Amino acid sequence: MIYSMTAYSRKEVKGDWGSAVWEIRSVNQRYLETYFRLPEQFRGLEPVLRERFRQRLARGKVECSLRFEANQAAQSDLIINEALAEQVIKAANQIMHMTGELSRINPFQVMQWPGVMETPEQDMDVINKALLDGFDSAVTEFIETRGREGANMKELIEQRLTAISEEVVKVRARMPEIIDWQRERLVTKFEEAKVEMDPTRIEQEMILLAQKSDVAEELDRLDSHVKEAHNILKKGGACGRRLDFMMQEFNRESNTLASKSISTDITASGVELKVLIEQMREQIQNIE
Repeated sequence: MIYSMTAYSRKEVKGDWGSAVWEIRSVNQRYLETYFRLPEQFRGLEPVLRERFRQRLARGKVECSLRFEANQAAQSDLIINEALAEQVIKAANQIMHMTGELSRINPFQVMQWPGVMETPEQDMDVINKALLDGFDSAVTEFIETRGREGANMKELIEQRLTAISEEVVKVRARMPEIIDWQRERLVTKFEEAKVEMDPTRIEQEMILLAQKSDVAEELDRLDSHVKEAHNILKKGGACGRRLDFMMQEFNRESNTLASKSISTDITASGVELKVLIEQMREQIQNIE
């Protein structure tokens, strides 16, 4: 399967501990680059997340963010540190006795003393496991999206490859006619110049023109490149770089074909080939 480097996915995770939302988006990039925006308490997950991306992706600039909201109800139970509260009260009574200012101790002031009131800590192992499971689901959906977009790109590229093959067939079919036209044009020039038409001289001139305008090798190579591109698409996987190299080869042959053009028909085919190749190249820039 062909995969696009442009995609987006979103996954919400809920539990007794609260809720979280993963968001993953990516654009084309020569290599795999990952960036994370995580709440501070989950920074320790970043190496694990980076490795999981590396195992499943080959290329692309990937941005991953996590939004976390704790369940306040799960943290509402308060625990009194009775031993510490007794020490605070005892110390307060001693100070009041020493100062001679006896008064009733305000219980709310005791509660505000650090450590007297505690909230039960949530089990971070449970939360981390739930978040990682949600992350894996988000990555799976992300890859599926890349696959769907990649399938569309593959179809567009195959259409252009078919169009290139059609242009090659068109040029091949026109070559005998173009050679006859060259011969007639050469004879006409000799007649207009009132030069004696030596059959041997005409044949020599035709051979030179044929050598300069021979595009059979370029057409054969274009056919070969079309077949190889189809093979790469069929094989799938991370094939963007190989396809990009093939576009360079396509361009080389189309440029040579255009430089040898001796008719408007071949010039038009050369221009059409360059348009088709550029359209493929734009799609391939986004293939993993």
